[in-house]
Amino acid sequence: MGSPSSLSPPEVPMQLHVVNRKKLLGSFRDHLAISSRNLHGFIVLQGGEEQTRHCTDHIELFRQESYFAYLFGVQEPGFYGAIDIASGDSILFAPRLPADYAVWLGEIKPWSYFKERYMVSSVYYTDEIAKVLHQQYQGPGKPLLYLLHGLNTDSNNFSKPADFEGIGNFETDLNALHPILTECRVLKSALELAVIQFANDISSEAHVEVMRKTKAGMKEYQLESLFLHHTYMYGGCRHCLYTCICATGSNSSVLHYGHAAAPNDRIFEDGDMALLDMGAEYNFYGSDITCSFPVNGKFTDDQALVYNAVLHAHDVVISIMRPGVSWVDMHILAERTILESLKKGNLLLGDVDAMVQERIGAVFIPHGLGHLLGIDTHDPGGYLKGAERPKEPGLKSLRTSRELLEGMVITVEPGCYFIDALLLPAMENAQTSKFFNRNEISRFRGFGGVRIESDVYVSCDGCVNMTKCPRAIKDIEAVMAGAPWPINTTTTPPTSSNT
Repeated sequence: MGSPSSLSPPEVPMQLHVVNRKKLLGSFRDHLAISSRNLHGFIVLQGGEEQTRHCTDHIELFRQESYFAYLFGVQEPGFYGAIDIASGDSILFAPRLPADYAVWLGEIKPWSYFKERYMVSSVYYTDEIAKVLHQQYQGPGKPLLYLLHGLNTDSNNFSKPADFEGIGNFETDLNALHPILTECRVLKSALELAVIQFANDISSEAHVEVMRKTKAGMKEYQLESLFLHHTYMYGGCRHCLYTCICATGSNSSVLHYGHAAAPNDRIFEDGDMALLDMGAEYNFYGSDITCSFPVNGKFTDDQALVYNAVLHAHDVVISIMRPGVSWVDMHILAERTILESLKKGNLLLGDVDAMVQERIGAVFIPHGLGHLLGIDTHDPGGYLKGAERPKEPGLKSLRTSRELLEGMVITVEPGCYFIDALLLPAMENAQTSKFFNRNEISRFRGFGGVRIESDVYVSCDGCVNMTKCPRAIKDIEAVMAGAPWPINTTTTPPTSSNT
């Protein structure tokens, strides 16, 4: 069954979502006052719907739409939510369920249940939305609805504005809500940080459990299974925040390995490196953690060279992070640190400043240094409206170019990969070939890659690493040999002022 956990799933107070609604309401009222608009109308969001698999009647496991989860914390599908801008009242609209629901799916809950559980002002049915909003509106003219519609800069998809019968009888605004609500999600409250910390604690513990049980000759999906079992069995985490990446050998240079066409199914061998990117989700909030280690529990000199290059970059970035620091600068610092280590290891030649200028770092770390984290793996808000992405290789993959703010949670995930599709053209290019020691690099063809990823909370004067996995080579080797790993079970990081 696996090693027992020292953790237990915490009870998450619904006050977390009440705080989120108050935060949005305050920001929204400020926006309306600045734009000289009436402080009347409603913020309206539509929750997620259950999805069936293709043409079958098989219902996929439901997970709430993220913006709706942020504001209302509702676990069930088919809901709508509204916030009255003038009064601050919050309203939930529940689906009107058929009588036979009670036969097949359980008790049909009364309005009072949802009102108490989700700490809202009132509850009605979804077929009453238009009537209720018209009745409650106290402002001039036709009621105005602020609907969620805006671009997610990670997915390039637009959020879906609420739609319901009778919406044509309202004025609607599709522009104001999305940037304000997104910015609210960027800065985490103390209550949110506590849930993210628990997701990190149980995921860190699960990564250690996987390390201890990894043996050459296993299949990659067995490592995924061990992680999922531990986080669900001991942490109550029914969802993973994203599809697990369990890459070994050359697969560890495939940045988004683990998808349906590459489903964690390789048998790994003695001498391989493993790169495991796995993070549990608890009460909507999650973690995103990557550990890299040799499957036999002992680093070779070459494995140690690459691993320590990445670890040094990881540690240097975290040591400098604080409010006001540019994330672009942090990415360049991570690149430079890795290039310096590869030069010391005789894989690269020449001036490191020149390498940075020629974007050699992007050959070894083509992805961005990290991303905002919270309810989504790639939490929104990485690029403010009008902000341009960098265009240079490597930098163009950054999921944010912002300066750090107190209350942000962001991943720090430098890596070093040997990807033929990037390495070979750079070694043949007349401008960049001079930097590569071909003889030394040739033995790393097929090595794969190393990534180290931690979730870091930006505090008022620095930052807090919320992830608690062994990182130093001596610690990884000791844990894989059976040594205990002391995990701090405290689930509340230093209090944020952004409550």
